Amino acid sequence: MLSFISSMSIKSAVQLSIPDIINNDGQPITLSELASALDIHPTKAGFIHRLMCLLVHHGFFNSAKIGHDEEAYDLTPSSRLLKDKIPSLSPFVMSLLDPALITPWHLLGNWFQKEEKMPPFESAHGMSFWAYVNKNSDFNNHFNQAMAIDSGMMNLVVKDCKPVFEGLSSLVDVGGGTGTISKIIIETFPHIKCTVLDLPHVVANLPATENLKFIGGDMFQGIPSADAILLKLMLHCWSDEECLKVLKICRVAIPSNGGKVIITDIVINKDKDDPELTEGKLYFDLLMMILVTGRERSEKDWEKLFLEAGFSHYKITPLFGLRSLIEVFPRKQLSSNESVHLRTSLISMVARNSMQLFVFLPYVYELLK
Repeated sequence: MLSFISSMSIKSAVQLSIPDIINNDGQPITLSELASALDIHPTKAGFIHRLMCLLVHHGFFNSAKIGHDEEAYDLTPSSRLLKDKIPSLSPFVMSLLDPALITPWHLLGNWFQKEEKMPPFESAHGMSFWAYVNKNSDFNNHFNQAMAIDSGMMNLVVKDCKPVFEGLSSLVDVGGGTGTISKIIIETFPHIKCTVLDLPHVVANLPATENLKFIGGDMFQGIPSADAILLKLMLHCWSDEECLKVLKICRVAIPSNGGKVIITDIVINKDKDDPELTEGKLYFDLLMMILVTGRERSEKDWEKLFLEAGFSHYKITPLFGLRSLIEVFPRKQLSSNESVHLRTSLISMVARNSMQLFVFLPYVYELLK
């Protein structure tokens, strides 16, 4: 019930730049040194010890006695990720714990009792989450920084999943912002021509290169053709109906032979995942329910979407943290010769034993669709 206190304490530490102050000092810093370095009112200096006690208890800082039993604080692996230096998770902390995102949770009980289809965020603020992001510059800044840092982590994906991108000559990164992911892909695979599709105001005036270009548009209206379409944390923001529409557009945009859709997203697997991992995924599922029309999905949920959108098969590869990489492949289109050969074989099969036709009929149907 009181776990929110830990979250808000971490936010306070980030706001006060405590991780940066300790890091810049280059050694454990005493409580008195920390208090004097902080931009706080003198009357609040005595309260810093109480804040640090909780954060030390949760492992965000280390503490040790030095000198005349004076306590000194140092960074841990967790707090090193909260410094104002890349990689940093501070923008995630500031955006996820922003009052704009906290307020809708207070309305959740009432939301369940009403018929309205809009998510709680829209009920609380009178506008959609995306409209709020565009309208509020401070929140927009934290949110975009968080997304850029998250995209920067794709270098781990590209490094560990090179076969996923091998053989591709072109790729469209849907919702790719300023091209962080595309630049990472091009660095490893310089022969791939990347296109970033995002809203016009996002990509306006961004400089193109020989291997990277930007197109302003709407994924619900159309996606440029390419060997592969990349959707990073896009589909969990949208309802099944909206995802199905996007996936059908992706299906048209890629070649039937050799094309694919590459998705990085959450796959809920309660049977195989550790309880802590499942808990994190379920947190994000509720977060999507609160903020937008989306949801997190199980493999069965993903499979249903893929098949309805016209894809034949997929491959899921678990990644770091909560996410998986999903490769989705279209049904292979038969050449004229292959179609003639298949029809001839069917006629011959019926002539020999009509029962064989019923055995292979589902497979044949998939090929001819």
